[in-house]
Amino acid sequence: MSIKKILKFVLERAKERSTWLGIISFVTALGLVLSPEQKEAVITTGMAVAGLVATFTKDRG
Repeated sequence: MSIKKILKFVLERAKERSTWLGIISFVTALGLVLSPEQKEAVITTGMAVAGLVATFTKDRG
């Protein structure tokens, strides 16, 4: 697979809501290794960002 095809694939996925929600969920889950206070802040921020992505991105289909 050429670099151009890989880049095209990545850029197409970056346009999808599910990609961003998945990335946000993954990063939010990384809060599991933090102190309870830090975990709460990471989870709250992740949920807020996911809500913004869901609100301001267009559904496909």
